[in-house]
Amino acid sequence: DSNEIDSLAQFAVDQHNTKENALLELVKVVKAEEQVVSGKLHHLTLEVMDAGKKKIYEAKIWVKPWLNNFKELQEFRHIEDGNCDCLFYAIGRRRYYCIVCVRYESDEKAAGGEWESVGLEDPAVQDAARHAIKTIQQRSNSLLPYELSEVLHASVQVVDSSAKFDMFLKLKRGEKEEKVTVEVHRSEEGNFILAKMEDHH
Repeated sequence: DSNEIDSLAQFAVDQHNTKENALLELVKVVKAEEQVVSGKLHHLTLEVMDAGKKKIYEAKIWVKPWLNNFKELQEFRHIEDGNCDCLFYAIGRRRYYCIVCVRYESDEKAAGGEWESVGLEDPAVQDAARHAIKTIQQRSNSLLPYELSEVLHASVQVVDSSAKFDMFLKLKRGEKEEKVTVEVHRSEEGNFILAKMEDHH
């Protein structure tokens, strides 16, 4: 049940914030597994915002539903780059993107720095597209919000742990549709920057 998982994720963040006097904000649940013990032990991988920076945490929550809905946060730890059981999505023929620690790897056979086409529904592409729209909205004087209609084309260039996304996007603003070409850079730390934008009227 996704509502239960979301509720447990928020519980974990709230418990951590109270205990450590922190101000983490839950963004989303990246991964959820459960282990049957005396009750259930939920292993959650969470994306949170910490002072404006995106970070990944692992939480373990022990639940005993029959005992007045007993819940206990057993563990809550920050996942550093290179210290996670990486879940890789392919982005291009020999490029991989970890949805947990949000890092990139290249197959040793791949020549670094090549631009390669990438799946339009790839989570890395969708993240980059969302950032582009957010920045376009911030730079615009329009009161109408921009919405992503479709990613029409996307290429990625991976160098070490950073990446550049070249994307052709179809946007919607009210009843009006617009098409733009954008180049979004993603740093090793996971920060996105809209480097270039070109309108196609």
